[in-house]
Amino acid sequence: QGVVLMDPSQDPDDILRANRSREKTFVFDKVFDHTATQEEVYVSTTKSLIEGVISGYNATIFAYGPTGTGKTFTMLGTDSEPGIYIRALDDLFKGLGATAEEVDYTVSMSYLEIYNEVIRDLLNPSSGFLDLREDSRGSIQIAGITEVSTTNAWEIMQLLLKGNKQRTQEPTAANGASSRSHAVLQVTVTQRGRRKETGEAVLIGKLFMVDLAGSERAAQTQNRGKRMKEGAHINRSLLALGNCINALSEKGGSRAQFVNFRDSKLTRLLKDSLGGNSRTVMIAHISPASSSFEESRMTLIYAYRAKNIKTQV
Repeated sequence: QGVVLMDPSQDPDDILRANRSREKTFVFDKVFDHTATQEEVYVSTTKSLIEGVISGYNATIFAYGPTGTGKTFTMLGTDSEPGIYIRALDDLFKGLGATAEEVDYTVSMSYLEIYNEVIRDLLNPSSGFLDLREDSRGSIQIAGITEVSTTNAWEIMQLLLKGNKQRTQEPTAANGASSRSHAVLQVTVTQRGRRKETGEAVLIGKLFMVDLAGSERAAQTQNRGKRMKEGAHINRSLLALGNCINALSEKGGSRAQFVNFRDSKLTRLLKDSLGGNSRTVMIAHISPASSSFEESRMTLIYAYRAKNIKTQV
């Protein structure tokens, strides 16, 4: 369960820093090494959340880390090794199929990206930039987003692969096909009981799966001009997410602390899924390369703070 991070730059003969520890240890719920399979990662992180979604709780899965460490692979995967998106939906349909005799259910999903603080629909990219609106019950809606209803995981895989090709990807010095936006797959499960005497009880569970943009530092990517601005926007939404996580975690002092969800589109969209009726998993990705030591350290610290979130379900 522990990650030990060694500082590659420390010189063993450096007298001034001789008694500072050369390694940092972080403890998480589960740590995977380079041999872990997609199946293992999915079973240990996400599988248990699916029953919750069927019971009407929200769930959120984040893939976080610097560029090139495999976030998109973890979430989307390839045809031969599908990622969390497909495995989760597959299990969701199986779980719903088991209750189909008593319950009518609909599953709708949308796939969008947040790039430079604007929202684009990845299933219908020609629709331009979309607005976030709040309805009377206080839940956040995206005006004009394409919602797809299907109960076939394979169809969804094709849609997601197509949507992923629409994502804003640009080469940086750190990664040739770096995703420059946060991709959010939002799955809403609505269930109505078939028996008359139960009244019109409706269970709504939302599953958010978020493939965040790379959290690397600007110096590493050698970005200038447009790329640099883009990086600033990416870091802005990651910082807003970090601030919300800090305010929600126990270390933040009083429980009545204000959580600023409105700092970025990403946190506003995920408002229901960070606090309140939800379970959250963050899958942090780090690179074993010594050149990305700083990035790995920042990623682990960020994920470590997320571990302290306590929500009142």
